[in-house]
Amino acid sequence: QVQLVESGGGLVQAGGSLRLSCAASGRTLNRNAMGWFRQAPGKEREFVGAISWSGIIRYNTNSVKGRFAISRDNAKNTMYLQMNSLKPEDTAVYYCTAGPPGSSPVQYSNGYNYWGQGTQVTVSS
Repeated sequence: QVQLVESGGGLVQAGGSLRLSCAASGRTLNRNAMGWFRQAPGKEREFVGAISWSGIIRYNTNSVKGRFAISRDNAKNTMYLQMNSLKPEDTAVYYCTAGPPGSSPVQYSNGYNYWGQGTQVTVSS
C-alpha cells in the first residue's frame, strides 16, 4: 500500500501563491504517475494535472493554464503543485493521487488507485 499525505494548503488572497506538497510513504513508488485533483463544494472532482515518473506532465489547461506547475522529486517520494495567480474559483479541497506502477499521467480519476485525504485551499477575493 502507498499512503499519500498532502500539505501546504491554507487561506490566501486572490493573486497570491501556494505550494502544495504530497509525500508518499509505505510501499516504494515504482514508476507510478502522480496527480492532483480538486473538488469545490457542490461540484464534481476535477483533474488539475499529473506527472509521470519520468517527468511527462499533463495539465487541465482550461482551468490552470500558465498558473500552476507540477513537479516531483522521486528520491524524496514527493510531488509538488506550485499555484500562482490564484483566483477565488481555485477554492477547493486538493487531493493527491498515485497510479499503479508504470502508469501514465491520465486525466481521469479511475486511472489512479491511491488517494490522499486532501488539503483545503481557500482563495479570498
